[in-house]
Amino acid sequence: MKKLLDKVKLIFDQEQFVHEPKELYEPIEYTLRLGGKRIRPLLLLAANQMFGGEEDQVRYAAIGIETFHNFTLLHDDLMDKSPLRRGKPTVYCKWDENTAILSGDTMYALAWRYFLRLPHPNLQTILNCFNETCIKVCEGQQFDMNYEHKDEVTIAEYLMMIRLKTAVLLAGALKIGALYANAEASNVENLYQFGIHLGLAFQLQDDLLDCYGDMAVFGKKTGQDIRDNKKTYLILKALEIATPSQQEELHRHFASSPENCEAKVGRVLDIYNQIGIRQHVQDAIQKEFELAKTYLDNVQVDPIRKKPLLELMNSLFERKK
Repeated sequence: MKKLLDKVKLIFDQEQFVHEPKELYEPIEYTLRLGGKRIRPLLLLAANQMFGGEEDQVRYAAIGIETFHNFTLLHDDLMDKSPLRRGKPTVYCKWDENTAILSGDTMYALAWRYFLRLPHPNLQTILNCFNETCIKVCEGQQFDMNYEHKDEVTIAEYLMMIRLKTAVLLAGALKIGALYANAEASNVENLYQFGIHLGLAFQLQDDLLDCYGDMAVFGKKTGQDIRDNKKTYLILKALEIATPSQQEELHRHFASSPENCEAKVGRVLDIYNQIGIRQHVQDAIQKEFELAKTYLDNVQVDPIRKKPLLELMNSLFERKK
């Protein structure tokens, strides 16, 4: 995994992102240089390597998948009015809203340009996969926006939404990497399902860390989902298992937007702690990781070739506050 991380870093270090007009491209470079884990290009390279693919054939696809991912973040930050991303000002705050829209639109087009840079016998299938992935991510974002105004959201609905918004992009990156290496259809499908459940676990853990994480580590203030009244797994599970009086109080807090939210955040966390919500979320994460591991076990390759993905899975699972 360390070698793959170094390869991903080198690929991005060698790429030039600033062109003319610089006012359009500098926010793109800023976004792509912010860092982050670059999990999606890492997954794409790992899947390609697993089936004996050639790294030179997927370097541009790796940049493309990360460019698309960061395009979604750039627009998400604008929609959510988020001031920080990875501990740094978001594009619409550092520049302005119009810049965030236009630079984001350009990133989406650039992602396609990267995929089209090199020919490949499976290019039509690869592009279809990328296109369907893009559509599903946008569907997930719309469901997320819908749920902001929906009084009752079920856990099943929430899991469907994060599957679209988060998990399908991880799964799509794996599938694309495998397709570049001409992997067998059954292996491609098992790897895709591995990515789905890895993505679900990853998002559930993000939900957990939003409330119990360390701002110095994750670059954002804890409890932001509570401040924003977001319907995450934590609040939905809490409403399912809380006492009637706790449910009434949680509903009241999540219907309010006080100027100073710290008392609200503290009280919601008190209720979460009283009903043991942290353990419930950890149990859900463990379930998704076990499902992911089962699908990875079903991929028919030499087990040593699965080592990078196993290392990544364990490192994500061990993310601490």
